[in-house]
Amino acid sequence: MNLRPDIDEMLRGLLPKGASLQIPPPCLTDMQGEFVEYVEGVSLSARFPVLARYRNPMGHMQGGFIVAALDNTLGPFSYLIAPPSATASLNTQYLRPVVAGMPHIRCKAWLVERTRNQLHLAADVRDPDDRVLALCQSTCQILPTA
Repeated sequence: MNLRPDIDEMLRGLLPKGASLQIPPPCLTDMQGEFVEYVEGVSLSARFPVLARYRNPMGHMQGGFIVAALDNTLGPFSYLIAPPSATASLNTQYLRPVVAGMPHIRCKAWLVERTRNQLHLAADVRDPDDRVLALCQSTCQILPTA
């Protein structure tokens, strides 16, 4: 287990020579995401602050930002275990709201199954008290390599 890993450096190390991917991507830096734990080939966890600009009219974190946090965790994890792949489906179930005043959420992604052509991943969102707020399932299509 590697706590507080330099995931960006690990991802850069997986890039083919001459590749020009932006790591970390703007969508991750805009959300101020921070990787907090990586278990090689098993799971990746990231923490995201709950910012006022993410609130819906009820004062809760808007669902799209919750999914963006999940995607910003699932995407790097999928690349760490099977570069390159593309998301084919991403399904989220919201169990509890992410309320104003919550300092951050923690997203954890893990491998459910890998086939020859697909990754089946799962993820959850938890509050600082470790309560599950949302569940997610994702399928990624493994892309052919040159």
